[in-house]
Amino acid sequence: MSFRGKYRFAETVNQVEEILIAVFLGLMTLITFSNVVARYIFNANLLWALEVTLFLFAWLVLLGMSYCVKKQLHIGIDVVVGFFPIYWQRRIALFGVAVCLAFSLLLLKGSWDYWFPFVTSRAFLETEDVPMPVFLHFLGDWLNEGERYEKVPRFIPYFVLPLGASLLTFRFMELGWQISTGKSDGLIHHHKPADLKKAR
Repeated sequence: MSFRGKYRFAETVNQVEEILIAVFLGLMTLITFSNVVARYIFNANLLWALEVTLFLFAWLVLLGMSYCVKKQLHIGIDVVVGFFPIYWQRRIALFGVAVCLAFSLLLLKGSWDYWFPFVTSRAFLETEDVPMPVFLHFLGDWLNEGERYEKVPRFIPYFVLPLGASLLTFRFMELGWQISTGKSDGLIHHHKPADLKKAR
């Protein structure tokens, strides 16, 4: 893949992450508000609202991990690192990225091992309350021995586990490359003395 191709791929991932995070946050707000209105005004209840909100929150958090790595929004302490020369700061940052990358790969392996049975041997398992959309009924023919799902199968919301871990791994690889090429100087945003004065 050429440099332009890699850049376009990274930008596409950025845009998809930003759009999904905004959509999930908006849907969580809308569904929760609708359920409150239904409960206290119409004395009704959206049975699926709580479970859908829970899944949306999980997607928001697990996709937000990689997005925060990209934007260097994770909390970190760099006081000790700041005492070292730039030469060593970059190497310490690369070591930190290597540790984070190892963690994300282990997370990816574990999340895949957890999710894969839900799309194979446990594909019959459904969520508690979320009704199955009509346009997804074909999944029953593919994965549930021809039987239609009444509720959304669990492998759909659980897919965020390997997806989020994959994106997190990609972000750490991208960050490691940026640090090694001098485009970034660490895992987190460094607060320089000028920034601290402005903050005051």
